[in-house]
Formats: sequence, C-alpha cells, structure tokens
Amino acid sequence: MTTTARTAPVPVPLALAIRVGVALLALAAFALSYDALRQMAAASHIYWRLTYVFPLVIDGFIAIGIGALLVLRSAPLKPRLYVSALVGIATVTSIWANVLHAIRLNQQTRPAGLALDDITVGAISAIAPLALAGAVHLYLLVQRHPTHAEPRDEGRHITAAAAPEGGAASATTEPPSDNNVAEQAEEAEQAAEQVAQPEEPSARHGDQQPMATWEQVVEIGRIAPLGRNGRVSRRHMETAIRDKGLRPGRRERLEKAKALLQAECDQSSAGVSV
Repeated sequence: MTTTARTAPVPVPLALAIRVGVALLALAAFALSYDALRQMAAASHIYWRLTYVFPLVIDGFIAIGIGALLVLRSAPLKPRLYVSALVGIATVTSIWANVLHAIRLNQQTRPAGLALDDITVGAISAIAPLALAGAVHLYLLVQRHPTHAEPRDEGRHITAAAAPEGGAASATTEPPSDNNVAEQAEEAEQAAEQVAQPEEPSARHGDQQPMATWEQVVEIGRIAPLGRNGRVSRRHMETAIRDKGLRPGRRERLEKAKALLQAECDQSSAGVSV
C-alpha cells in the first residue's frame, strides 16, 4: 500500500475568515500607500486628474506581479527572474515614494506634540507598501489551499476501496437482501483469505499443474459444495478445482462460471417451487 503526503484541508469557515481578513488588510495598506503616492504624483507636476491613477500603476503592478509569480512557479528560470525583477522594482519604487513623502513632510512640519526623526518616519511609511505586497501574496496562497465543508467518513472510503470488485457495485442505493448479505459476507471472507494467504506461483512449489478449461471449471463447479444460504461459492469452486490437480485460473473466469451455475440453481429452484 502506497501512501502520499497531503496537506490537511482547512475548514471552510476558517478559510473564509482568513481570506476576508487578508483582503481587508490589503485594502487598508493600499489606501495608506495610495494617499502618499497620489501626493508624490501631484508634487511631480502630473496632471491633477491623473494623480489619482498614478498609485494604481505602482501598487496595482505589485499585486498583479505577485499573482504572475505564483502562476509561473513551474516556468523556466528566466521568465521567473524577469517577473521577479519587475515586481521588485515596483515594490522598491512604492517604498521609496512612501518614505520620501513621509520624510519631506516631517521636515516641513514641526508639530507641537510628538516629533519623530526622519528615519523613524520613513520606516513607518514603508510598512504600507510592504503590507500590501504581503497581503496579496497571503491571499493567493490561501486561495490555492484546499478546503472542505465537513469531515470525511474515512472508514467508509477505506472499506469501499478494500472491497472486492464483484461487490463494489452492491453497496450503493438499494437495501441489501438476504442473498446480497450472504454474497457480501462470502466476498469479505475471500478477500480476508487472499490478504492472509496470497496466491503464490505454482513454480515456487515445484509443480506444474495444468490449467482447467472452461468446461472443467463449470463441471467441477456443479459438484462443488454450496456456500451460505445455498449460494454458489467461488471459494468452494476454487478449492474443488485444486483438489482435482488443476489450476483454477483467473478470478474473472471463476466469477463468470459462478454466475452461470447460480443461474442454473435459481432456475431449478423456480421449477421445483412451481
């Protein structure tokens, strides 16, 4: 049995709360950086109606660039380096503009209350663009993370995966009858025996038993003991064939022979009852 390591899915309410919180954080950081960048655009003598668009060019490019980096995570190195350089330039530009804006205002205005030096003011103003880039990155990572609405019934999935092929379709909608219960019990026994005692190649025991033909399988199956509730048993058929010094062959052929013999038994039972 092979197992693969998977990331545990996050519950939907928690994932939704994280996404909303990160989105609000990104909006707040964008608003703070937007005000500083707009004033820097106005100080750069950009047309006053276009000063409201200037912050979107810088901070918007940062958000789009981070999303592009996640999309191109499996791309060749050169495209990823190119996009990383563009995102880095946009981030540095936004930080530089925010820091310069704060320092120049701090030099021109001397409040009567708390006064901060230029380095502290510049460091505080750099938080907004950094928080914007980090919030966008966090949101995209959370968006890609799997979520689930309710716990899964792992026991039922494991049982369904371990069930034999013949009984996989009977565990669906209809309530099981007595015959279905008997068949399922027999299939479970056969699956347990196959797990406990796996079939080994005949060459390992040094014998060369011939393969039973289809006619021999059906003929021996007719005289083999029946299983539970008078149903044809594939396990008993296989044992009887081996007792004759023959190999039963593939399971699919035994299942077909079992179905044929069971149909004969059902017809004979119906004739007797009539």
